[in-house]
Amino acid sequence: MTLSSEDLPRHLSSGLKPLYVVHGDALLLVLEAADSIRAAARAAGYGERETFIAEQHFKWGELRNSAQSLSLFASRKVIDLRIPSGKPGVEGGQALQDYCTRLSEDVLTLITLPKLDKTALKSQWFGALERYGVVITADDIPRSALPNWLAGRLKRQEQTADKTTLDFLADRCEGNLLAAFQEIQKLSLLFPAGPLSFEQVKDAVMDVARYDIFKLAEALLTGNAARFVRILDGLRAEGTATVLVLWAISEEIRTLGKVLQATQRGDHLDNALRDARVWGPRRGLIESTARRVKLPHIERAMQHAARLDKTIKGLRQGDVWDELLQLGLRFAKA
Repeated sequence: MTLSSEDLPRHLSSGLKPLYVVHGDALLLVLEAADSIRAAARAAGYGERETFIAEQHFKWGELRNSAQSLSLFASRKVIDLRIPSGKPGVEGGQALQDYCTRLSEDVLTLITLPKLDKTALKSQWFGALERYGVVITADDIPRSALPNWLAGRLKRQEQTADKTTLDFLADRCEGNLLAAFQEIQKLSLLFPAGPLSFEQVKDAVMDVARYDIFKLAEALLTGNAARFVRILDGLRAEGTATVLVLWAISEEIRTLGKVLQATQRGDHLDNALRDARVWGPRRGLIESTARRVKLPHIERAMQHAARLDKTIKGLRQGDVWDELLQLGLRFAKA
């Protein structure tokens, strides 16, 4: 069974299972999910808890031995296994598979992992965890879903905000979910229950967004010029290398060019995306942009990027950040 972190409370209210697996890149959601499971276990009479951290040289036999032994003072226990690398290795993978076949109702096992790559998700050990346990995904909240998430958190403390205010808050907290949670908590301390005005939130909330070059590329592809400017300013303030920023922009423009050239030759868009190695969430962005942008836009953008590359290398004069801004704005408005 696979659940999102938001669905977990409803699941726990209907009873506990012997095995839970929490994985994802949103630290806040991972911590909250694990805390919720441990709290539900305590309420259900699991009086003992043993924690293991599976790092290098971890003895996997200790996990099996712990599950088979209960103390004199507790009839039920929680085994808290943490695998920081997300890679248990050959021995650990086999140990996890064997462990799944010997689950006990008197032992609740909680396994926490970071965000897993495709190889780990398709591994036999993770397949066994999915088959025998409840898997909770705790991935970061994308910008498009962040206002709804923030609204849900405000609702928990009996506060509300309109769409404009939620969008403002999302812009300030994008990419930093833990800081977003802290800002929401701060609003509950500053203001009473009920609706929050834009001015109240604006005056109270700090700009705690974390910017990265991949979000910049996403803003470019969606044609969101305002978001592109905001993220670019954030990257500049954080001292991000201009060569990395140019690479992120150029890579997406170059990929779009390959897709558009293939479709002009008569290839189906699905085939063009596959040949350009465009998969996952990025596929939808590239596909929608390919329907909007024309090949001449791509050619002009690549010429601009080539000039920018020379500027970065000191072969021509110019303000690199200003030219990055001009490149992004022209492409976003294409």
